[in-house]
Amino acid sequence: MLKNYETVFILTPVLSDAQMKETVEKFKAVLTAEGAEIVNEENWGMKKLAYSIAKKSTGFYSLLQFKADPSVVAKLETAYRRDERVLRFLTFAMDKYAVEYAEKRISLKSKEKEN
Repeated sequence: MLKNYETVFILTPVLSDAQMKETVEKFKAVLTAEGAEIVNEENWGMKKLAYSIAKKSTGFYSLLQFKADPSVVAKLETAYRRDERVLRFLTFAMDKYAVEYAEKRISLKSKEKEN
C-alpha cells in the first residue's frame, strides 16, 4: 500500500546552485531506486533560519512530495543523516486533507505558470 509523504530538507548555504541541485537529485534518486513515485518537487531557495543551526543563519529549502511504501522513508532519512550538506529534514505522512490541499496548490501553481 503506497502512502503519500512530504519531506522538507534544509541544505547548507555554502553550496553553489549546481551543488544544491545535485544534492536534490541524489535524494530523488534514492526515492526512485526504492520504487517511490515523485509527485511534486519545489525549490524554495535560500531562506533565513528561525535560529542558527551549526553556526549557519540561512539555508536552501527543498520540498519533495512522493508516494511510497513506508519502508522507503527510513532509507531516505538514513541518506539525509549520512549527507553532511543537510542541516535539517522533516518527513511526514500526509492525510487525505493534506493531499487535497497539495493537489490544489500544485494546480494553482501550474495555472500561474500558464498565464
